[in-house]
Amino acid sequence: MSSADGISKRKYSIAGVNVGMILRSGGIIEKQAKEYLCEFDGAPEIVVGLDDEFLLAKQAFAPHLSMEECEYMWTGEQFCSKLLEFDGFMLHASAVVYEDKAYLFSAPSGTGKSTHTTLWRKVFGEDKTYILNDDKPVIRIKDGKVTVYGTPWSGKTDQNKNIGVPLQGICFLERSKENRIESISAKDAAFGILNQTIRPADGKNMSKLLDLLDRLLQQTTVYRMGCNMDDDAAHTAYNGMNP
Repeated sequence: MSSADGISKRKYSIAGVNVGMILRSGGIIEKQAKEYLCEFDGAPEIVVGLDDEFLLAKQAFAPHLSMEECEYMWTGEQFCSKLLEFDGFMLHASAVVYEDKAYLFSAPSGTGKSTHTTLWRKVFGEDKTYILNDDKPVIRIKDGKVTVYGTPWSGKTDQNKNIGVPLQGICFLERSKENRIESISAKDAAFGILNQTIRPADGKNMSKLLDLLDRLLQQTTVYRMGCNMDDDAAHTAYNGMNP
């Protein structure tokens, strides 16, 4: 572990994978990744790090973002693309854990994912529920089991935990005056997930992602829910995802 010239080179364990990250000292992602520090033997399985030239090019297309914000966003994308080699991918979702099971709620930004999972903590008790990751949890299939992991890429709230929890279900949220939930077809589920993850640009990795989704959907039910912000929304989601 070393730090020189404003650059931090450290080892981490993220989503059960040994990761080496080369980051700007004091940057957003370096701060949020502290809980994931891990001294392991041997070389990292994944290496994450972006040079100034790459980040400046990204900033040129998004001048409203600082260099730190660009590093935060595109290191997450870099990690996600490499995670496919380990049967994993990120989903843009808020993941809440209750009764040792992870429930993922996904939707376009501003729909109310975080508001909904916060409602679970209010309804079911903060001592019994927690946010595993509030923006980009990882889903991995290993030894036939589907597990959700927290990551340091956790959005504005920076709510995340460095643990893995069995996946109970995935739910796509949309706003509605009344609470309702239903399971959806594998085709619709795959389409929804592809819209809320990072899609690889090359065909080889895209094939890996599609194969991973096929395996996931053989084991996991995906739902669509119309919800409001009443306490009943949490009960409707829980009951619907535990038929």
